[in-house]
This record gives sequence, C-alpha cells and structure tokens, in this order.
Amino acid sequence: MKTTKKILKDLVYQVNGAAIEVHKALGPGLLESVYHKCMKHELRFRRINFTSEHIIPVKYKGIEINCDLRCDLLVESMLAVELKAVKEILPIHEAQLLTYMKLLKSPEGLMINFNTTNIFHEGQRTYVSELYYNLIDR
Repeated sequence: MKTTKKILKDLVYQVNGAAIEVHKALGPGLLESVYHKCMKHELRFRRINFTSEHIIPVKYKGIEINCDLRCDLLVESMLAVELKAVKEILPIHEAQLLTYMKLLKSPEGLMINFNTTNIFHEGQRTYVSELYYNLIDR
C-alpha cells in the first residue's frame, strides 16, 4: 500500500480513537506500561497492524550500532507512536519522537500522553517529518 497524507490522517484518527477508548476505561494516573499493554489490546481488537517496542536501527558512519533503541508502537509500518504518562510533554520527549521518525523513515508521528483529563484536547499531538511533504494528498 502506498502511503498518502489521507491514509496517514485516517490512521492517526484510528489510533487516537483507540487511545481515547483506553483512557475512557482507565483514566489518568497509571504507569505508561499499563497504557501500552491496553493500547496493544485495543489496536488488535480494531485489527490495526503494529509492532510493539519496535527496534530502531541506528547507523553511525556506515556501521549499524546495537543501541536497543525502541519505539513504543510502529503502526502499519508508517506511523511512529510514543506513549507517555507524564505531567507534561517536554521538549526532550518531542525530540525523541522526531529522532525515531527520522531513523524509521516515518512521515508522521503521534505522541499520546495518558496523564491528562482529555486525550483528544490535551493528550495527543501529531508531528510530521520532511518525508510527509513529499506524499500525495489522496
């Protein structure tokens, strides 16, 4: 399947819907690992393909370095998703996701913070890489 901006938009909508469902059931205040496990269950239930704890290859000067770097979820091999359960998203969290997107060649990323009262309004934010701008709209 060829990645388009529309496909990514729909995918972000579906993943946000899954996060809202998890948050509605559990509320804020739990550990990130709890939300991660529930998100995996919800994505499976919705038949959305993903890998969890996706290993991110790091190449330095032509050599692959084993860093054990992992993205929380890589959805449909195109959307990097980082899950948090923190008071606020800090610049380091954003930098982490943007770097994951670069290394994974992911055109779009999604940060979800479960430690909010409303996932849709406060707890999710999308990020795009330079690859996003080369995609067609349809």
